[in-house]
Amino acid sequence: MKKKINNKELIDILSKTKNAEMGKHVSYMYQKNPKQLVFTLARYKFVSKILDGFNNVMEIGAGDGFQSSIVAQTVKKLTLCDIDIRNKLDFKKNTFLKNSKYLIHDFSEKKFKGKFNAMFCLDVLEHISKKKENRFIKNIKFSLVKNGTLIIGTPSIESQRYASKTSKLAHVNCKSKANLKKLLKKHFNVVYMFSMNDEIVHTGYDPMSNYNFAVCN
Repeated sequence: MKKKINNKELIDILSKTKNAEMGKHVSYMYQKNPKQLVFTLARYKFVSKILDGFNNVMEIGAGDGFQSSIVAQTVKKLTLCDIDIRNKLDFKKNTFLKNSKYLIHDFSEKKFKGKFNAMFCLDVLEHISKKKENRFIKNIKFSLVKNGTLIIGTPSIESQRYASKTSKLAHVNCKSKANLKKLLKKHFNVVYMFSMNDEIVHTGYDPMSNYNFAVCN
């Protein structure tokens, strides 16, 4: 039986732990709407469960990488990717992610030569114009191994009536679940669709979904 520790010993252990620093994206969310941070963390938890045990995974549009640690816990190697160098600089502060690295690349413009067992992007597609969405998906697919997995999470078009003014300005390509599946079926043989409201992933009534997930093979 392991020896139990008292409160003082626990405090001593915690005092030696390095503080995790949130980047600009998560810091803004935490200050303006902390409940939204809870929702987004739940999205990463869903991805971590689907990709549990995968060898080589890439996240596209990783932002500051703070939330990515949830996925990093369950995969063997995680590569984070974004188009903004400032996000990479924020990520470097999170040195506790030992199995991860960060690179700059724009999949809406060009392919990436590396190959991955799985790739995922959360809250990215809605920022890609409809003119570029097929190129974006094709470029991602190019970097997947045969029978690789892609997970896409994006706000539903139905949710936009409740979105903030800032979100509405940035969200140029939200879709219904049916239209998201239609887009992805052009590129993948199998597309599994899920709905999400707050922290709960489900298979409920599509028009009442705040967020949509697609798992593609």
